[in-house]
Amino acid sequence: MNIARAYNNWVKYRQTVTELGRMTNRELSDLGIAREDIRKVARQAVR
Repeated sequence: MNIARAYNNWVKYRQTVTELGRMTNRELSDLGIAREDIRKVARQAVR
């Protein structure tokens, strides 16, 4: 079951990176996220 969990976490991470990456700098700023922090935020989302 760890493989399934790891895969699901990877999918969630990729979805988060993709969605945040599509946002403008203004939209990210409104959320309090800098563009360079997208991967960090995505990693935190899968925890």
